[in-house]
Amino acid sequence: GNMSSRKGLNGACSVHEYTGSFIGQSAHFKMTSVCGHVMTLDFIGKYNSWDKVDPAELFSKAPTEKKEANPKLTMVKFLQVEGRGCDCIVLWLDCDKEGENICFEVLDAVLPVMNKPRSTERTIYRAKFSSITDTDICNAMNHLGEPNRNEALSVDARQELDLRIGCAFTRFQTKYFQGKYGNLDSSLISFGPCQTPTLGFCVERHDKIQSFKPETYWVLQAKVNPEKESSLTLDWDRVRVFDREIAQMFLNITKMAKEAKVESVSKKEKVKQRPLALNTVEMLRVASAALGMGPQHAMQIAERLYTQGYISYPRTETTHYPENFDLKGCLRQQANNPYWAETVKALLSEGINRPRKGHDAGDHPPITPMRAATEAELGGDGWRLYEYITRHFIATVSADCKYLQTTISFSIGPERFTCIGKVVTSPGFTEIMPWHSIPLEESLPHCEKGDLFPIGEIKLLEKQTSPPDYLTEAELITLMEKHGIGTDASIPVHINNICQRNYVTVESGRRLKPTNLGIVLVHGYYKIDAELVLPTIRSAVEKQLNLIALGKANYHQVLEHTLDIFKRKFHYFVDSIAGMDELMEVSFSPLAATGKPLSRCGKCHRFMKYIQAKPSRLHCSHCDDTYSLPQNGTIKLYKELRCPLDDFELVLWSSGSRGKSYPLCPYCYNHPPFRDMKKGMGCNECTHPTCQHSLSMLGIGQCVECENGVLVLDSTSGPKWKMACNKCNVIVHFFENAHKVRVSPETCDLCDAALVDVDFNKAKSPLPGDETQHSGCIFCDPVFQDLVELKHAAMRHPMHRGGQGKRQGRGRGKGRRPGGRLNPKKPKDKMAALAAYFV
Repeated sequence: GNMSSRKGLNGACSVHEYTGSFIGQSAHFKMTSVCGHVMTLDFIGKYNSWDKVDPAELFSKAPTEKKEANPKLTMVKFLQVEGRGCDCIVLWLDCDKEGENICFEVLDAVLPVMNKPRSTERTIYRAKFSSITDTDICNAMNHLGEPNRNEALSVDARQELDLRIGCAFTRFQTKYFQGKYGNLDSSLISFGPCQTPTLGFCVERHDKIQSFKPETYWVLQAKVNPEKESSLTLDWDRVRVFDREIAQMFLNITKMAKEAKVESVSKKEKVKQRPLALNTVEMLRVASAALGMGPQHAMQIAERLYTQGYISYPRTETTHYPENFDLKGCLRQQANNPYWAETVKALLSEGINRPRKGHDAGDHPPITPMRAATEAELGGDGWRLYEYITRHFIATVSADCKYLQTTISFSIGPERFTCIGKVVTSPGFTEIMPWHSIPLEESLPHCEKGDLFPIGEIKLLEKQTSPPDYLTEAELITLMEKHGIGTDASIPVHINNICQRNYVTVESGRRLKPTNLGIVLVHGYYKIDAELVLPTIRSAVEKQLNLIALGKANYHQVLEHTLDIFKRKFHYFVDSIAGMDELMEVSFSPLAATGKPLSRCGKCHRFMKYIQAKPSRLHCSHCDDTYSLPQNGTIKLYKELRCPLDDFELVLWSSGSRGKSYPLCPYCYNHPPFRDMKKGMGCNECTHPTCQHSLSMLGIGQCVECENGVLVLDSTSGPKWKMACNKCNVIVHFFENAHKVRVSPETCDLCDAALVDVDFNKAKSPLPGDETQHSGCIFCDPVFQDLVELKHAAMRHPMHRGGQGKRQGRGRGKGRRPGGRLNPKKPKDKMAALAAYFV
């Protein structure tokens, strides 16, 4: 049939419309999507302020609300526009708990605007599917169910627990420690009910390595010569001894013997089992250990392969194929790939093996390839992950690997030695997974009981026990799964978080080495309340959340009970924080001892120290005050100029030569001087009426892209002059090589933007008629037409003049200089004037 497609009003989601039949009736369909969660949980307004709220209130008093997860996408409005006037809704979200939760977020947005149903009429349907293939999709459409409220509630419960517990502990410990230490090098000292036990596993391994004391031991090694040229190394049955004298005694005894006697020869056929069907955790383990991909990265690639229809749904705990799973059909699709065509064709002609019985978690079938692909199609990591998933699938329906193991037992004097050899009789699945194959060994000599062989040499080897290595991501994933920390979907997120927070670093071989901060935090939790870091309590909470999903536990009771436990733990933690502080003192320097002198304090006029480690800040050790600064840029002294309000020396923040920069007063940045200012505003947003650095004096006109930003002259940027929006990342370059650029007190008659006075040197002046000075509006003056260029800070998506047409007419200078005019003129339409510059 015919289908029309268009972009939705938010520009992110497409809408496809077509006519077909639904439950036996002709119907007009609209098909669209969302981008992950529609809503997110957060505290209401004032409870988001770290300064005004005691973190203990976050456990019960602080009300929460659902906010749009990504306000820029206006997802609720988009869903309501598309859903208005519809009779039925069919939900095709991912079939896991998160997907179920998104179903109800969509329903909350759409149901108010849909047509009201008749009394018994059913209007809400849920499709259950595991892969994006014709068969699965048609099957789901023919067997529509209902969304599961309990599963959605279990996600709500997890979100609320993580928000309340995580925020309370994080706010308290971040404020406490960052107020005391200068070199923590982490902008947030976060706590998470899953994240902290994850870090605990890494530190536990670190502690084992640190406390390990190597011991010396001795091994007896014998070599016999069955034939003249060949020699056979034998393993000692006692394995090793830890006493040098006893080892020497055994060596002396065996050295008396001239020959080794064969005591027994045994041959056994052994089997190496083919793998179980693939689930998420195993996929992430292999991706990290064998493919060198972090769990977060591997999950993103798997999701992309799934949405493109190459693999089945990548989030599953199941390792057992459903009874009706079309194994042969899935295998046939792979019959033409040059890498495994031969194996696949042989399996199809000889008959496939019944897969091993795995665990059925009742969620999704295991991860399998859904259609053939080539390396050129998927490229790089996408192909490597797809190749592994496909090889794993083929291996699950292949035969086991069989090999013959020969064990020969020797006696040399009274001591026994053994030699083992393996010969593959049937490679089975190891053909398709060669990294699992039995290593090739030298074949053992043919011998029988009673045979004698000459001894080549007997010697004593001195060795040392070695410490364990740092945890690999694969080992950490195994531990998290074993202890019930996180779900198959959230495990990658928790591992990523401890890396982002600078608690661990990823070393070669994807091993996780805890940083000083990570180690001190975990030791501190152990000292105060070990349950904060042990996996036991989170594991119990996960079980409760699963009971909510199964409808066997009450959502409110689980929430109340868990929050009550953590609230008590929090109060105890706050009272005992000195215990963790003692550990911090040993590893980190106090604020007064870190950083280097930069700018003068307005109160005591002594130098304040600039602490570069995250989060960068200024600290006055005389007044014992700390002033936060804008992050992710460089800070330097601003010409030793002072703020007219508080006498603090100004500093200049810059995001680099291609980004934006602005001066700020450290005191005003933390304590806004005027009512219309907020914490965290620099001089480019300051409404002081006469200060030469303020928005009132340097503001030029409304931003050409965002609604409420103002373009402000960057007076430090010459000779490559620019103005930058004080809200978004728009930068306008102008008047390159000008000698001076000043903002005039006069305004443009057409658009109310401030006029700009420009002075050029005679040799470099681009002005007509060799003029060196000109005053005019950068938006409307034709003389300035070719001297202005719009860009984005940090070049996120460069948009030079001559760009897209839709930028027209948004450069109005309305609201210019909030402190400068009481009643700015209503701006005129200046589409035409702007067109010359930005279109």
